[in-house]
Amino acid sequence: MPTLSAFADEISSDPQIQMDTLEANGVKFIELRGAFGLNVMKFSKEQCADLKKRFADRGFGVSCIGSPIGKVKIDDDYSKHFDDFKHAVDLAEFFGAKFIRIFSYYPPEGKNIADYRGEVIRRMAGKVEYVQNRPVTLVLENESNLFGAVPERCVYVHAAVRSPKLVAAFDPANFVHMDIQDVYNTCWLPLRPYVKYFHIKDFKYGMSTHAVPAGQGDGCIPQILKDTAEDGYDGFLALEPHLARAEHSTGHTPPDLFKVAVDALRQICQNVGWRV
Repeated sequence: MPTLSAFADEISSDPQIQMDTLEANGVKFIELRGAFGLNVMKFSKEQCADLKKRFADRGFGVSCIGSPIGKVKIDDDYSKHFDDFKHAVDLAEFFGAKFIRIFSYYPPEGKNIADYRGEVIRRMAGKVEYVQNRPVTLVLENESNLFGAVPERCVYVHAAVRSPKLVAAFDPANFVHMDIQDVYNTCWLPLRPYVKYFHIKDFKYGMSTHAVPAGQGDGCIPQILKDTAEDGYDGFLALEPHLARAEHSTGHTPPDLFKVAVDALRQICQNVGWRV
């Protein structure tokens, strides 16, 4: 059976409200992207220690560090960015998270990111090498306007790097946002061998201000999770609902709408034989 997790910063920046809402909906893992009004990469040592204690006291685990690593232009200072990546690895180990979310770079101004495929692969390989002997796995999210915005280039990365330390985080809504038609056949089936993590949000074509509950959009989530159940998947389904508002790198889903998101996903899971 898979395990539910959530981007709890969509609920509130207050960790107390985050945990109260997750607990009320039977979700005990957090995709740690933000709290205290800060991105996880900006937490102080004191805030990290405080949050780790709060999670432990309430019985919460951290499924993944929802970092913004790779969500920069490919001609930005890479040395600094790699230092940030190393910090994300340290955060994962500190919080006991087995995964770190990463991205695949924006193009330089006025350029086409497809022309930088060699550099993208070099950087991914370097990150994989860095974590080779660390207890973390990198999950590469497909994301609008980055190298990995379209399924062909996502497959290219995984086929080129070929490491169990780099897996795909499948986000069907992001493919819909890129107006890629027939997500099941054009995105899911080619990426299926590489997917070891899911971000659950659903969009309708032409809608960008907010998402819809899982299964009510064009992301083919019920069909995809049916396949996933047949594959024996036992990883995380991380809710990133965006039900009230969808924004660049974040979203908003207050407690009442978060329940709607959880209930919709649980219904799909029940239909494919999962009890989560």
